Amino acid sequence: MAKMKDSVTVLVAVLTAFVQGAQTPVYKNANAPVGSRVSDLLSRMTIEEKTSQLVQGDLRNWLDVDTFAFNQTGLEFNMEYRGGQFYVGVPIPWDKLSNGIKTGQDYIMNKTRLGIPAFAQTEGIHGFLIPNATIFNSPIALACSFNLDLVGKMGKAIAQESRALGVNQIFGPVVDLARELRYGRVEETYGEDGYLAGEMAHAYVKGLQSLNVTAMVKHFVAFGSPEQGINTAPVHGGERELRTTYLPPFKRAIIDGNAFSIMSAYHSYDGIPAVADKHTLTDILRGEWGYKYFVSSDAGGTDRLCGSFRMCESNPIDSYAVVNYALPAGNDVEMGGGSYNFEKIPDMVADGKLSMDVVDEAVSRVLRAKFEAGMFETPFTGVAVKDQSKYIHTPEFVQLARQLDSESIVLLENHNNILPLKKNANIAVIGPMAHGFMNYGDYVPYLSQYRGVTPLDGIKAASKGTVTYAKGCERWSSDQSGFTEAVAAAESADVAVVVVGTWSRDQNELWAGLNATTGEHVDVHNLNLVGAMPHLVKAIIDTGKPTVVVFSSGKPVTEPWISEAASALVQQFYPSEEGGNALADVLFGDVNPSGRLSVSFPHDIGNTPIYYDYLNSARASVDPGAEYPNGTLVFGHSYVLSTPLPLYPFGYGLSYSTFSYANLALSKTTASASDTITVTVDVTNKSARDGAEVVQLYVEDVVSSVVVPNKQLKGFAKVNIKAGATKTVSIDLKVADLGLWDLSMNYVVEPGAFTVIVGSSSEDLRANTTLTVV
Repeated sequence: MAKMKDSVTVLVAVLTAFVQGAQTPVYKNANAPVGSRVSDLLSRMTIEEKTSQLVQGDLRNWLDVDTFAFNQTGLEFNMEYRGGQFYVGVPIPWDKLSNGIKTGQDYIMNKTRLGIPAFAQTEGIHGFLIPNATIFNSPIALACSFNLDLVGKMGKAIAQESRALGVNQIFGPVVDLARELRYGRVEETYGEDGYLAGEMAHAYVKGLQSLNVTAMVKHFVAFGSPEQGINTAPVHGGERELRTTYLPPFKRAIIDGNAFSIMSAYHSYDGIPAVADKHTLTDILRGEWGYKYFVSSDAGGTDRLCGSFRMCESNPIDSYAVVNYALPAGNDVEMGGGSYNFEKIPDMVADGKLSMDVVDEAVSRVLRAKFEAGMFETPFTGVAVKDQSKYIHTPEFVQLARQLDSESIVLLENHNNILPLKKNANIAVIGPMAHGFMNYGDYVPYLSQYRGVTPLDGIKAASKGTVTYAKGCERWSSDQSGFTEAVAAAESADVAVVVVGTWSRDQNELWAGLNATTGEHVDVHNLNLVGAMPHLVKAIIDTGKPTVVVFSSGKPVTEPWISEAASALVQQFYPSEEGGNALADVLFGDVNPSGRLSVSFPHDIGNTPIYYDYLNSARASVDPGAEYPNGTLVFGHSYVLSTPLPLYPFGYGLSYSTFSYANLALSKTTASASDTITVTVDVTNKSARDGAEVVQLYVEDVVSSVVVPNKQLKGFAKVNIKAGATKTVSIDLKVADLGLWDLSMNYVVEPGAFTVIVGSSSEDLRANTTLTVV
C-alpha cells in the first residue's frame, strides 16, 4: 500500500511537471499584453533576481579584451548579480565583440532560471563605438545641418551597425544644451536652442529605435550649464527656467520619440542631485509626462551622493543611503564605475530599510522596456561573422556621413567671393588640423584619429592644380619654428587654406590624460586658439595671399580679427570620417554651403552667455566699446571695450546663393490654443547657383504675465531651390507651443498678440506678421 502511495505521488509529480511544462508562462507569450507579461515575470522573481536587473554588468567580466580568454566564473558572477544590462564599449574586433555578447545572452537564456535577456550597451552619439564602424560628425555639427531626415538616417545606420554585432542599446542622444561655452562637452550637444535640440534628438531616437536598438537619452536634466563651465559642477536655475528651457527638448526625445530609457546626470540643479531628484524623475517624468520605462544613473553617478555632494558618509560609502536617495526618487538602475550600491538591495529589504514596492516598480520599468523592444523574442541580434561587413561601414553609410558633414559646414565669411575656389588653383594647405590625424570629437573608438579623410586628403582628391602642405606648428605648442616653411608654401601658391581649431581625443586617450582642449572633463577658461595657432594664421594672412581659414573645432572659436583679416572663414565642427572630402566639396563649390550655426559665437569668453533666446530685458541698452588691433580704444558702457551682442548669431550661415523672402502669410490670423496654423512664405533664389536655404520661424510673445525669452525658434525648413526659382515654404505652428509657465507655475497659452517672424538666422529676420490668440 505504501509502495502504491509512493507510485501515485511520483505519477502526480510527473504529470504536474508535464502540465506545467506544457503551459508557456505568460511572460514568454509574445502575444500577451505587455502589462500581463511584466506582472507575471515579476511575480516569479526572487529579490536577488530583481536586484540583478537593476545593476549594470560588463563584458570584461567574462572576456579578457587583451587575450580574448573566456572566464566562466566571471560570466556566472555577472549574470547572477549584474545581469540586467552589460557594457560592451571596448575597442576589440567585430567578431570578438559579437561572440562575447552572444556568449552572455546565450548563458542568460539557457542557463538562468527565468531567461531575462540583457541590454548590451555602448556609446553612439555620432557613430557606433567600435573600431571601423562609420564615424559621423559630432552632434554640434549635425545640428548645423538643420536636416532632420539625414539625422534620422544616421540613427538608423548606427542601429544597423550595432545590432549586427548584438548591441541593443545605445547611450544617446545627448539632449543637453550648449549654453555654457567653457564646458568641455559642447561638442556632444545639438547646440544652444531647445527646439532644435529636441527635433534633432527626436529624429535620432526614431531612426535608432526603428531597428529595435533602444535609445538611452541623456543627461536628464539641465546638465550642460555647469558653474564655471566645469564638468559635473552645480547648475543654478529655477523651476521656470527648467520647464521653459531645459525640459522641452527632453520631452520631445523621450515622450514623442518613445525612448526606452534615460540616463540621469552627474550634476545638481538648485541643490538637488539629478540622480536623486524626485521632482524631475518622478513628479514630472512619470507623473506629468507618463513615462513608462527606466532611468539609469551615469557611470559612478550614484557614488557622488556620498562623495561629491556629501549627503552621506563616503569612507566607507553608505550604500544604504545611496539606494534610499536614488531608487525611490526614480533612478531605477545603477550603472557601473562605482561602488555597486544597488547590490545591497536584498539586505535592505530584509532589514526593513527599503520597500519591496519601490524595488518592484523599478524592475517593472526595466522589464517593460525589454518586452516592448522585442528582446525576449530576439535576445541576440548579431549576424554571422562572414556577413558583418554587409551591415557595418557600408558605402551607403560612408556617403551619408559625407553628405551630413557637407551640409553641416557653415560659411562664416566670404570676402570678395573668394569661395568657391577654382579647381585648377595652386593651393597651400597649412595648419596642424589639416593633416596627420583626424580631428574627431570625443566618443569615437580608440585610435580612430588614424582613419579618415583629412582636409589635405580631400583637397588633393578634388583639386586639379598643385597642392602643397605645411603643418606650421603643433596644435599643443607655442613653437613657431615651422612658420618659415608654411609661409613659403603660401607665397608659392595661389591661395592658402589654413586649418586650425580645438581638439579632443578618443575615449581611451581622453581618460588617459592626454592633452586636449575639448571633450568630457576638458573645460576651458577662454575660447581662443591655443599656442602658436593664431600667430600661424596671422603669418599666412600677412603674406598677402588669399587666405581661407577653417575652424575645425568642437565649440566656437573667439578670434574676431580673423573674421575681418581672412579672405574667407569656414566653420567645420568636428568632422565625420569623410570630413576632408566634405570640406573640399564646399571649398570647391561642388556643394553649396547650407549649414547654419547651432550655437552663437561671442566676441570673447567674457561676453557669455551669448544664446539668442535671452529673457526680455537682457541686452536692452547696448552701448558697445571696442579695442582694435592697432591699439585704438573706443570706450562704451555695455561693454566698456566690447559688446554683449554675438559675433555670429544662432542660425547664421552664408551661401554661394542669395535668397529673398516675400508674401509671409498665416492660414489663420486669429486662433485658439488648440489650433495648428500653417505659416507660408515665398523664398526666391536670386542667384545663378542652385542652393539650399534654412527658413527659420521665430515667435515673440508681445505681452506676457511673466518674463519670457525675447523670441524662440518654433519651426524651420531646409529647402533646395533652383537658381532663379521661387518656392512657397510651409511650416506648421502649434498654438499650444506658444505657452508659458505662469505665476502659479501652470502652463498656459495666454490670449493676446504674438509676432510670427521668418528669417535666415535669429538676427537676419526678413518678414513678420501678427497672430492673435483668443
